[in-house]
Amino acid sequence: MKKIVILFDGQNFSRAAFDFAARLNEQNPVLLAGVFLPSVDYTKMVYYLGGIDGAMLNAEMEIEADEKAMEANIAVFKELCVANNIEHRVHATIKGTILEGITHETRYADLVILSSDLFYRNLGDRGRNRQLEKTIHLAECPVVVLPEQYTFPESIILAFNGSESSMFAIKQFAYLFPELSGLRTMVVYATRKTADMPDFDYIKEYAARHYPDLTFFKLAVDPDEYFNTWITDVKASMLVAGAFGRSVLSESFFHSFTEDIISTHKLPVFIAHK
Repeated sequence: MKKIVILFDGQNFSRAAFDFAARLNEQNPVLLAGVFLPSVDYTKMVYYLGGIDGAMLNAEMEIEADEKAMEANIAVFKELCVANNIEHRVHATIKGTILEGITHETRYADLVILSSDLFYRNLGDRGRNRQLEKTIHLAECPVVVLPEQYTFPESIILAFNGSESSMFAIKQFAYLFPELSGLRTMVVYATRKTADMPDFDYIKEYAARHYPDLTFFKLAVDPDEYFNTWITDVKASMLVAGAFGRSVLSESFFHSFTEDIISTHKLPVFIAHK
């Protein structure tokens, strides 16, 4: 049995994140922990506004609104878990700051799920994207980021370049989701160069043991510019990728990856890094 965490923030409840977890529970029962985060970091707000009466009053009103929204969202979460026969827990009090709480919660989980549409959308597009990047970077378990409107995966895309990071993500996905690893799977190597897929014999030996319906594809384009465009044409798919400076494609890829795939809500993405 896996332990899965869903991160909800403030007044936002992601039905997409819950539905994804529910589909996984249908395939193999899970323990689902709903982690309810404040919409802003009130520990910092109280520190900075300690001597400003009017600002403190507004902060207190925001905290009260957050608490009411959380209570309502927790009730919805519990009802949905019972209706879907999911063993569940509620974590409504985090340790330290929001980011410290995320690190602590993900340390004791096999997987975290969050919504690219709703996660800290109160911060605006730029702030939300930054919060997504921080969360993925700090998470101590693999992360699934998905849009509110998506199709449950019917195929898997493994982004590969021979790096430790890309292989780590491919292994983690196979270990966590043997039931999804049986879907139609494509290992994709994207490069602007003429080089062949690195370590082809090795990735073929490994991937074929875990992904029985397997093909390989070299995408001869600049990955920073065209990978995101190409992948949106692969319908009902899920991308498996490494992250950040340990990127599956290039040093600069993750920033365009965040902007063009995650923040524009095109498909579910599984991200794993050490």
